[in-house]
Amino acid sequence: MSDGQVLHTSPYVVQIEKISESLKRLSQIFIGLEEKKKCFTNEEIDSIFEHVKEKVCKKCEKCDWCLNENIVHTCQMEYEILSAIDRYGNELNTETKRNLQAKCIRAPRFLRETLEAFHEARQNMMWTNRMVQSREGCAAQMNTFADMLRVTAKELEDSIFTDERMEKRIMDSLRKLGLRVLSINLLINKDGKYEIQVIARAMKKECVMMKEIIRAISETIGRKIVSDGTNNQIVGREYTTIVCMEGPVFYTLQGIAKIGKGCNRISGDNFTMMELPGGKQGVALSDGMGSGEIACRESTLVIELLEELLEAGFPEKMAIQMINATLVMGREEIRFSTVDLSVFDLYTGKCELIKAGASSTFIKKKDKVELLTSSRLPIGVLHTIELDSIVRQLEDGDFVIMVTDGIMDALPVGEQEIILETIIQGTNINNPKDLAHHILEQILNWNEKPPMDDMTVLVIGMWER
Repeated sequence: MSDGQVLHTSPYVVQIEKISESLKRLSQIFIGLEEKKKCFTNEEIDSIFEHVKEKVCKKCEKCDWCLNENIVHTCQMEYEILSAIDRYGNELNTETKRNLQAKCIRAPRFLRETLEAFHEARQNMMWTNRMVQSREGCAAQMNTFADMLRVTAKELEDSIFTDERMEKRIMDSLRKLGLRVLSINLLINKDGKYEIQVIARAMKKECVMMKEIIRAISETIGRKIVSDGTNNQIVGREYTTIVCMEGPVFYTLQGIAKIGKGCNRISGDNFTMMELPGGKQGVALSDGMGSGEIACRESTLVIELLEELLEAGFPEKMAIQMINATLVMGREEIRFSTVDLSVFDLYTGKCELIKAGASSTFIKKKDKVELLTSSRLPIGVLHTIELDSIVRQLEDGDFVIMVTDGIMDALPVGEQEIILETIIQGTNINNPKDLAHHILEQILNWNEKPPMDDMTVLVIGMWER
């Protein structure tokens, strides 16, 4: 940081920290409210017995004897029946039935009412546990959101700075273009790259082109500045927020090749390519459980949620954890989806690969192919999951090749990685789209059968500008 630049903490950062702390406390309260129940309490067992006494025993001629003189043995018999129901279900073992018939003159009715009260109490316990499970999911979501806010607050605190001389130079250059500047915010990320936010409007009736504004800021601060992609093409008479940042060193191109199970038109694999904050690009691939429409809906949901959270600025791992908790909560059946996410930093050339149940990824360099694998569970199975994260430094002309399980399963067991590495290493194709189609065609030719599962190949190439 040069002379004249001063870091400071914004009051908004302090407020975000307070909100994060509150969410953390709420999360702990949610978790501590009630634990899952594994068995009935004494009060619940007494309630079952009271139900049976009300329905059966009160109308029996031996009521006084069973509930007064012989109350200990009657209670013991009820406990034995409940234990037998819990162990054997509605069909009690022979010994328990014989003991009941010997001690109770209304044995069939006594057993029927006991079964009814037992199943009702167990149903209540299941609903209670489901509520506890949902509460745990909510607590996990709040905890994740609190962590995200803390990360955001720390990044803001580290990035916000003031440089009065730079702000004045930017303001003067924009005034010459015919803009009235309301405010200027300067930020600098962990890699030392500038981000500049300006709120301004045109002073006269004429509009000012965005490219002229970006060019003026670049010339003023002596760095290559580009639009962040959210700005309008022109600035008119209404105040507008202009966001620009230092231009990246790298750029990527992507290519996709896919086919459904049995050549079906609908595939359970879905993907997305998105611009992310901070000069990053994200490429995600999701394989829904099974194939066809149901798998397609599941993986589409995952991809749409991932796009929404990542483009809003959520950290990648937190976003996946939140999606996982969302899919698990409130579901009767388990329906899982894999997540294979590659995040490219266009400033540094680094690529972070984050996997949840995803298939292998290959990095093709000029002289070798690197295989990256994962053993983690897909999302949608457990409330909390572990994610594999691998970071690799990419160079000009490197390719990242992502595939779904259908590609690997089409090759002989134990030889999948070697065969796919050989296919990738054995071609000099530099167009990502052509390379993706080449790999898929080679796999289909190798198998010589209609696809047994949905198959997708996603290729991302990185080059220097």
